[in-house]
Amino acid sequence: MKLRMMASALALSAALIGGVTLVPPATQAATLSGGFDVGPGGFQGNFNPLAATAGFTWLSVYFEPLVTYDEKLQKVVGVLADSYEVSPDQMTYTFKLADAKWHDGKPFTSKDAKFTMGLAMDAKSGSVLAARLKAVSSVEAPDNHTLIVKLGAPSASTLDTMTKVMMLPEHALSSIPADQLAKNAWWSTSPIGTGPFKFTKYVTDQYVELAANTDYRGGKPALERVINRYFANPAAAIAALRAGEIQFTYVDSNDVSTFKGDEAFKVIEGDSFVVNYLGFNHESPIWKDPRVRKAVMYAINRDAIIKSLYAGAAKPANCAYVADQLVPQGIDPYAYDPEKAKQLLDEAGWSQINGDKPITLLTYYTTPLATNVLAAVQAMLSQVGINVVPRAVDTPTYNSIVLNPKPDVAQFQLVYAGLQNGPDAGSINVGLNEKQIPPAGPNVVRARMPELNKALDAALAEPDAAKRDGHYQDVCKVMNSDLPWATLWVANRYGVVSSKVKDFIWTPAPGGGPYQAHPEKWSLGE
Repeated sequence: MKLRMMASALALSAALIGGVTLVPPATQAATLSGGFDVGPGGFQGNFNPLAATAGFTWLSVYFEPLVTYDEKLQKVVGVLADSYEVSPDQMTYTFKLADAKWHDGKPFTSKDAKFTMGLAMDAKSGSVLAARLKAVSSVEAPDNHTLIVKLGAPSASTLDTMTKVMMLPEHALSSIPADQLAKNAWWSTSPIGTGPFKFTKYVTDQYVELAANTDYRGGKPALERVINRYFANPAAAIAALRAGEIQFTYVDSNDVSTFKGDEAFKVIEGDSFVVNYLGFNHESPIWKDPRVRKAVMYAINRDAIIKSLYAGAAKPANCAYVADQLVPQGIDPYAYDPEKAKQLLDEAGWSQINGDKPITLLTYYTTPLATNVLAAVQAMLSQVGINVVPRAVDTPTYNSIVLNPKPDVAQFQLVYAGLQNGPDAGSINVGLNEKQIPPAGPNVVRARMPELNKALDAALAEPDAAKRDGHYQDVCKVMNSDLPWATLWVANRYGVVSSKVKDFIWTPAPGGGPYQAHPEKWSLGE
């Protein structure tokens, strides 16, 4: 025990070298602290759900959507909607709203829901959901407890998108012009939600504190406070977890073995539902020849990386999907073959196209695992004559580069990124459809592939779920043959929570969720 305490202290000291970290007041029995924004499911420093591409694990503690996924990510259930109905043609969505109050005591009504939808559909507000809601033709609030969303054309991903639309108070935000909303101080000083905890304090770059919402419609929360600590990296968060300063954090797969078998902690494991890929910037001339893109696939020993760096906790992906019903028979497995990669590069004239000139490989993954993965990828590509130079930046910086309507191609000729491939298979549409090229949407690789667009559009417009899977198989075929990305793998993700925490739900969901976590039930015992 002394050795473990000493190791924890040393690790914590090392993590804090170079700066003073302000720790929130001493943890009390009714206060749960966590690194909720550590890892790929977090979005440190973001308080605005309209702008969130991740971080829903934390945002969902005080904001709520009309609907969300259950904790197993298998079905969509009501949150601020007591119930919902979808018309047979999937053109009309009717939500019956719950009796709920905002944190300032004012009632939540369909006017708030309609107001929120308006903001979510307006790119001027900074909403990252605007592109996903293009199919919405009208939003109606016929009475205080009913919201009706109508589409101009069927879109199978509408409910999935609605899980990410966190409801916002019209009375608090209507006076702020939409184009001034994204960076308004309201989000980090006095945000109002309907969730089980309400915002009380943000200490810049250190932590966020929430207090129990004693009037929560689901009953008074068991905890008095929930605190989200900010950490520079997973190693610092793990040190704080072992030292007892926090009770939960995300961990990389290579850290899991140090917690398994330790009764003081519980390891939570699950599918990330995120496909990792090397995205070719299609506006860069070096990737125009499909033989070059195929050479990248053959040059990377994915099985070796999965075995050695992910400890086997990942599945190779040869398109955006790994689910059996979405992957057709006969697609190319792109088995590791560096000689074939060299041959393809020679045939394409790689020495004239680019040769050994450095290629910037941009990523927002900053974990030690990601660093090791990119080092392995860099070495493997170097062996066949492709010289990539990884550059890791924070998520806001990454987004500012890749989502720029007039991008500097030299800054991201290649990206290492991840995109949701479930629970809804249509989630990848925004990353691949030509209609979603920035500023319209987040097709950051600027893919322009007519056959891919056709397959994606057909899948989203198909009201029959069984037939839809067939269309997604078509998507998979085109991705596998034309390679808008060099698809790599879908990995498991892990969280570690103190055994003292009771009724705690964390799901390794894409972007941190949202899903039914029931934070009002979380508690701390001995």
